[in-house]
Amino acid sequence: MEHIFSASERELPGMVVIDLQGEINAFADQELSAAYERAEGHATPTVVLNFKEVSYINSTGIALIVGLLARARKAGRRLAVYGLSDHYQEIFQITRLADFMNIYSDEASLVAELS
Repeated sequence: MEHIFSASERELPGMVVIDLQGEINAFADQELSAAYERAEGHATPTVVLNFKEVSYINSTGIALIVGLLARARKAGRRLAVYGLSDHYQEIFQITRLADFMNIYSDEASLVAELS
């Protein structure tokens, strides 16, 4: 089974968006961490995770996202997300991740609220 994951970042006014693609599981750890580190280099108050192209997130993937949230909070940054499927929005509610990050339906609503 292939575990293809990629993450790339791009800057928008006041935020850095990390575009995620593929499966978020143990194999995504290094790539996700590296992308977040690059995003931190932009010195914006908000880091955004775009889940639009994410096909699967397992419990390890959720733990990786919790780790990014901890890093963001420690640095005084806001972490926001968009593009989650209904299923993963529910998982973010159940795991209480939604209590600590803003969840948007799409990039347009995120940009409208945060810029």
